[in-house]
Amino acid sequence: MAIPNPAPTMKDVAKEAGVALGTVSKVINGIPVGESYRLKVEAAIEKLNYRVNSYAKGLKKNKTFIIAVMVPNLINPFFCKLVNCINRSLSQRGYRMLLCATDYDPEQEQAYVIMAEQQKVDGIICLSYNPNLQVTEGLPLISIDRYFGSQIPCVASDNYGGGALAVRKLVENGCKSLAFLRVGSKLTNEPNKRKDGFINACENLDIPYVLKIIDDGVPHSEFWNFLREHLHDGKLDFDGIFCVTDSLAHLTRQALREMGLRVPEDVQIIGFDGIRRFGDMEYTCSTIVQPVEEMAEACVNMVLDKGQSQVPSLVCLPVTYAYGGTTRK
Repeated sequence: MAIPNPAPTMKDVAKEAGVALGTVSKVINGIPVGESYRLKVEAAIEKLNYRVNSYAKGLKKNKTFIIAVMVPNLINPFFCKLVNCINRSLSQRGYRMLLCATDYDPEQEQAYVIMAEQQKVDGIICLSYNPNLQVTEGLPLISIDRYFGSQIPCVASDNYGGGALAVRKLVENGCKSLAFLRVGSKLTNEPNKRKDGFINACENLDIPYVLKIIDDGVPHSEFWNFLREHLHDGKLDFDGIFCVTDSLAHLTRQALREMGLRVPEDVQIIGFDGIRRFGDMEYTCSTIVQPVEEMAEACVNMVLDKGQSQVPSLVCLPVTYAYGGTTRK
């Protein structure tokens, strides 16, 4: 029986490229070398089909090159896009992702943190619904949308500015009276600021408004009852609605159509998130777009930053408005 050829080593690459072993090591670890040396090493790696032994590399550097990423689920398109962008950013840096879907369960979140620590991950990026999440001191943790305190960096979009932007766009499109619909957690988090931005903008522009806020788990029929209560002679008391998410905007549009109201002719709707059909096609509704790629990049940069003490406690990234058919052009 033929004996298989052993896998090529860094020494084999150095010999094939005609360079020192240290030069090969620098190229593999992304340390700058002369352009001619880099090209020789990369050519030798491709010719020999050399593969970096990430396990051995991790032992040497006391790293696993794994980052745990925790999100509530993989059903919501916003979470899916966020995870995809984080994974791409990690891969570009030679890291792998340990993905955990928590189903909004605080106990599940803590269990995943313990598991991640046991796996010796190099850091955690999480969108948490557990205000008392416990993480071992020294393990980098980056939070998305939830501010835990100055010791745990948080990355978020400009939720307050997004709420105000939605009001301005609705008013620019001719709306005279507005409603705000929200379903979400009772916990304090950055997305709560969407309501504050909405209220502030309405009051500054002297626009009348009403609020309908329900907690997670409450049936959406509460919203539809609210809409029917404000329906008189085939018209709503308001002609513009800001929904706290695109998914709620979609459901609201369906409910209004069942009531015989046209969107956007009778009522205009703006959501929040920037969700696109099939991930990269048209927007599901007119929306305030979160900069997901930039949020993912910020999370990865911060979790891999060796000088954690220099990382800001809150990174707030700008949002934009996008037309998606539920407002007038």
